[in-house]
Amino acid sequence: MTTIATPVPATMHVATVTGPGTVDLVEAPVPTPGPTDVLVRVRACGICGSDGFYVSLGGLPGLEGRTPLGHEPAGEVVVVGSDVEGVAVGDHVVVNPMVAPTGIIGSGGTTGGLADYLLVQDAVLGHSLLTVPEHVPFEVAALNEPMAVARHAVNRTGAGPGDRVVVFGAGPVGLGVAISAMAAGVDSVVVVDVVPSRLEKATRIGADAVIDSSVDDVLERLVEVHGEGPARRGVRKAGSTVYLDATGAAPVLRTIFSVARHGAVVGIVGVHKDPVEVDFGELLGAELTIVTSMGYPTEIFEVTADIVENWERYAVIVSDRYAFQDVQEALVAAATPGAADKVVVTFD
Repeated sequence: MTTIATPVPATMHVATVTGPGTVDLVEAPVPTPGPTDVLVRVRACGICGSDGFYVSLGGLPGLEGRTPLGHEPAGEVVVVGSDVEGVAVGDHVVVNPMVAPTGIIGSGGTTGGLADYLLVQDAVLGHSLLTVPEHVPFEVAALNEPMAVARHAVNRTGAGPGDRVVVFGAGPVGLGVAISAMAAGVDSVVVVDVVPSRLEKATRIGADAVIDSSVDDVLERLVEVHGEGPARRGVRKAGSTVYLDATGAAPVLRTIFSVARHGAVVGIVGVHKDPVEVDFGELLGAELTIVTSMGYPTEIFEVTADIVENWERYAVIVSDRYAFQDVQEALVAAATPGAADKVVVTFD
């Protein structure tokens, strides 16, 4: 028997890219769940840099002028299909946007999380959605997807006990990388940025030290915190063992390569929009391991337990909140450099 919360309206609004640079709240019918589906009333949805990219394009290929947005939703279950197990009306949930049968939610699929309601098709607990306790604010639960990106980056480097980690970039993913490194049990985490407010957030989430690379000598500060590492050809190196670039800025990689000790691991999770010149001849003697990271093959719900346990730490990441009716303003703020760090849209 399908379980339904009342009342569920007949129509809803969906934030939709309707043209280049244009987003409208398009009215649409509230989806009718089948026996294997769950209908979620969206209560919060984060905005990602890719959302602004889709807006600038005027929509994704095949969905030009009608691309629904939002792949970071959290909400409350209002309808449960008769064949769905382990999910009840009223449950608070986070959603895996990657497994929707009609395409990635908010990233080329036919549904989006920046909407009053979201249909989770073929709903399987622990695969397409996961419940979270009611004490976790929806705006924090909505960080689940980007924090899975951060967790995957840490997993790719293999960071764990005994490692001394340096994270470049204290934006949302960089802060998530720092938290995930702590969860992995590393010995120390240092965060590097040039924005004082971001460095202050890094301190609040528990980083052992922060470095303002616009005024500090990165090598000297890392040696101060992590000690010296094995030198090659008499060149001084830091004792840090794992570096993560969450900036996508070429100068950051040049800095990492100049200070990294022999055998260090360098993880790249920031999106580099332009080619980066790398002198591998210079790097050969350092025998660095360079890994890249994209998405979250297995981490979408791996990170959820830590968010639940440490939600106040994750709450520091949210910088700006906008009501759904102001979603256009939210998207502009998120896409404007320096205007906001992590924007979350909330629903009444």
